[in-house]
Amino acid sequence: MQVQVHTNDKIQGGESLAQWVQQEVATRLARFKESITRVEVYFSDSDGAAKAGAQDKRCVIEARPAGRQPVAANAEAPKVAEALTAALEKLMRGLEADQGKARDKNNRESIRDAEQP
Repeated sequence: MQVQVHTNDKIQGGESLAQWVQQEVATRLARFKESITRVEVYFSDSDGAAKAGAQDKRCVIEARPAGRQPVAANAEAPKVAEALTAALEKLMRGLEADQGKARDKNNRESIRDAEQP
């Protein structure tokens, strides 16, 4: 699973932020690692340091399961870490739902396979 981290010019952290995010994503999404090819994480700060403490840090995460449509989640919080945690929680629920839909579709018993009386 490849993890890419993108930020706007108002987010501080650089390489250390990217490494931390990659570790968090890999840890939290470990059970999906066989089905996800890539995860992209986008951080933005809507107003910079002008209004510290407001819900102005935004995290958008997009996971790309192999052979399926991307699953995305976003969250806003006062801190980057809180935004990432909240977005990961939402993403995990979305991935579970996506996998559940795929399983239902593939594991259902077909009417054509049922025995004729």
